[in-house]
Amino acid sequence: YDLEITRAVADAVSIPVVASGGAGSPAHLYDAVTTGGASAALAASIFHYGEYTIEETKRYMADRGVSVRL
Repeated sequence: YDLEITRAVADAVSIPVVASGGAGSPAHLYDAVTTGGASAALAASIFHYGEYTIEETKRYMADRGVSVRL
């Protein structure tokens, strides 16, 4: 994710911003919603190729205080 642009957009608009493109690990999704200020983050390849599971990614986020549905 381009965190600088994501943050600029999130700060400039009053609608939810979804970060897309660039997740290589759960930490990248965490950064997108914390540093980047996104309301949500998309991920595909890390799940399709079995690098991480959705459950472990959600747990990673939840353990760091991000509100996710478990």
